[in-house]
Amino acid sequence: MHSDQINIKAAHVSDLMTDQFPQFRGEEIIELDTAGTVNAIFRIGAKHAARFPLRMMDPAECTRLLEAETKASAEFNKCCPFPSPKPVGIGRQSSDYPLPWLVQTWVEGQVATPIGLCSSSIFALDLARLIATLRTADLNGRTFDGRGRGGNLTDHDGWMEVCFAKSEHLLDVKCLRRMWGSLRELPSPKREAMSHKDLIPANLLVQDEHLVGVLDTGDFAPADPSLDLVAGWHLLDRDTRAIFREALQIDDLEWRRGAAWAFQQAMGLVWYYKDTNPVMAELGRSTMTRLVEDYP
Repeated sequence: MHSDQINIKAAHVSDLMTDQFPQFRGEEIIELDTAGTVNAIFRIGAKHAARFPLRMMDPAECTRLLEAETKASAEFNKCCPFPSPKPVGIGRQSSDYPLPWLVQTWVEGQVATPIGLCSSSIFALDLARLIATLRTADLNGRTFDGRGRGGNLTDHDGWMEVCFAKSEHLLDVKCLRRMWGSLRELPSPKREAMSHKDLIPANLLVQDEHLVGVLDTGDFAPADPSLDLVAGWHLLDRDTRAIFREALQIDDLEWRRGAAWAFQQAMGLVWYYKDTNPVMAELGRSTMTRLVEDYP
């Protein structure tokens, strides 16, 4: 998926676990086929998993990021009403793998899909409960750190221009430029709230019609409260989005800002992952279709 991608195999993971986490010696190690774009995931026995960053970076910076992730994930786990991974430890770089890596607990469930529970009011209400609970977490004096989505919409104009240029042969870019032109001008929020920051299907686990787990929690931090509303367009159809919105009592401005963040995220998925990650590319398409449905 990436030009600087690092490859790692189960045999390497086995050696690393034996050397650095001997308590897991003898556990079966299985490489998981996921739609993830940031980490390679290996299941370690029945109750744990190891995450290996996919893209090369400075090892010291990687250590800093993983330490921040473990702290954020532990905080998320304490306040989340659904199970989420608990950090176990950070592995060291070695001759088998050039970066630090992370071991965490395993959470059971099936990975959500854009259409699997899109018409389920039960699932919509679980998503609303998740977001409402996260919003009650204490900011402890923190504010948005300026990284990624969750701040000013106009800060993403440059990236959106790249996405429009790359999508000319894939999407109705003329229409989508108009949509972004309207969404980017929405007033900024008057407050911030704690946010998961990436509520896409791949980060949510389900069973029957219920949400049973939340993954990739290491970015839990203050942001625009509307950022987590992207789940509505990633995962729910129009009628069920209305149930989701009503449960959260979202006003028009916050709802449209949620649409803007979903637009910003989806716009980059279709062209970037067209040939390398069909699941993510299709997520981008389905989300854009739902946004156009709401804002023709």
